[in-house]
Amino acid sequence: MTRAQVRRLDRELSEYMESMVEGLGRRERRQALRDYLTGLLLDGERKSIEPMAARLVEDEARVEAMRQRLQQCVSASGWSNWEMHRRLALKVQEQMPEVEALVVDDTGFPKKGTHSVGVARQYSGTLGRTDNCQVAVSLHLAGKRGSGCIGMRLYLPEEWARDRERRRTAGVPEEVGFQRKWEIALKLVDDALEWGVRPYVVLADAGYGDCREFREALTRRGLPYVVGVQGTHKVWPPGVVPHRIQTPPGKPGRPSTRYVAEGGVEPWRIEELARQLPEAQWHRVEWGEGSRGRHSSRFAAVRVRSAERHVHYLPPGEEMWLLCQWPTTEQAPTKYWLSSLPANTPRRTLVRLAKLRWRVERDYQELKQEVGLDHFEGRSWRGFHHHATLCAVAHGFLALRRALFPPEHHPVDVALGA
Repeated sequence: MTRAQVRRLDRELSEYMESMVEGLGRRERRQALRDYLTGLLLDGERKSIEPMAARLVEDEARVEAMRQRLQQCVSASGWSNWEMHRRLALKVQEQMPEVEALVVDDTGFPKKGTHSVGVARQYSGTLGRTDNCQVAVSLHLAGKRGSGCIGMRLYLPEEWARDRERRRTAGVPEEVGFQRKWEIALKLVDDALEWGVRPYVVLADAGYGDCREFREALTRRGLPYVVGVQGTHKVWPPGVVPHRIQTPPGKPGRPSTRYVAEGGVEPWRIEELARQLPEAQWHRVEWGEGSRGRHSSRFAAVRVRSAERHVHYLPPGEEMWLLCQWPTTEQAPTKYWLSSLPANTPRRTLVRLAKLRWRVERDYQELKQEVGLDHFEGRSWRGFHHHATLCAVAHGFLALRRALFPPEHHPVDVALGA
């Protein structure tokens, strides 16, 4: 945003900021939080502390004082990320039109050094490779008209979790230990539910959907899901009810641990099952508007049961939806999802929700390109999370403005001479 745009939105922006910082410390701290948010919203190639300080003041002699204020605000002050995310989550839920899903994902931040908290050689879907980076798990509220990030937690690799000296230097709290990404995601979901966020359907990619523990944990919380899975994932075909092999009495050896279906039927890989579905199962479905018109593709939806570790005592999962996508331009199906939504859920609804997950990619793009989520240059646990929280709050303002007042209808996007 330019200074002129900020001035036009002075009342709305001031009210929004005040609702986020009210009660979070003394007047000086609250002003520093407002300054930091303003710095994130103003146009500028870099949103690290020094460039923001230079843009926030007109007198060059005051730049250093502003830099120190911002540095103290993000790296040293003890204000609550949890409380600010709570306020943001409830505001997005209340004001964002047509919110219908919680979206879980993670994003990477490439780093050159070894001292920034959580940095390691690890895989990042953002980068598409293993590289030296930080990775953070995030939670978003989403609908077709907009979305916003309502929680973010840094993933701490095992090598960091075990290293007391590195933890101490980076200020990692004692209670923070190693957690897998899906476990961090569940904690973010639990926080959101505690705040009063409604039990929306949860969306995630295969990095989370392939994990049966994650899916079952969502079900225990009363949360339906539509999650991506890989084609190598195994399921019991439609209509098959597996049972555990009973070892005959008196037979020597260990009892069988396998589950099979009638006639010795074994579970199928999803990609194999999808190929075998009859042509009548495949239907063209539209799900959204793009730059080239409505998005559409061929989809099939059948009821299956999961078959993870079926040879090691694990019983089949509850019946669920398997959604498969097979574009006419491809030689084989390309994408797969599992969903715990009710058996009477229309195929079009499954497709729309599966494709709504893309909103998180737009959030990441805007968080990084517009408000500088990946520009933080500090190394501490507190600094990273304070910066990420303030980026989410700044992005939340922009997301709400765009959803409530589309650019073509609102003066914030009108040229200065108009």
